[in-house]
Amino acid sequence: MDDLTGFQRDLLVVAAGLDTPNGLDIKSDLETYYTGNINHGRLYPNLDTLVDKGLLEKTKADERTNHYLLTDRGKRELQSRREWEDQYVPTPADDSDGHPTARN
Repeated sequence: MDDLTGFQRDLLVVAAGLDTPNGLDIKSDLETYYTGNINHGRLYPNLDTLVDKGLLEKTKADERTNHYLLTDRGKRELQSRREWEDQYVPTPADDSDGHPTARN
C-alpha cells in the first residue's frame, strides 16, 4: 500500500464504504471531499491500477457499468493502514473527568 498515491488510497476507502460501488458512485462520494471535480481521465486509470494491484475486483454490472469491489487483500491493506495511522493519530478517549484525552 506504500506505493499508492493518496488519491488511490482514497478510492479504496470510498469503495470499501459502498455496497456495490461503480465508478460514478465512487467519483460522486470523492467529490464531496475533494474541492474540485474529478474527471474520468483521472478516476478510471487509478481504479484500473488498483485492480491490477489486486486491491479491487472489477466486475461487469451491465454493458456500460462496472462495479469495483474490495478484494480480501484490499481489506487487509486498508486495515493495516488504519493500524499504522492509529499509532500516530490520537483517538479521543474519556478520562476519569469525562474530558477527552489522547490515546498513547
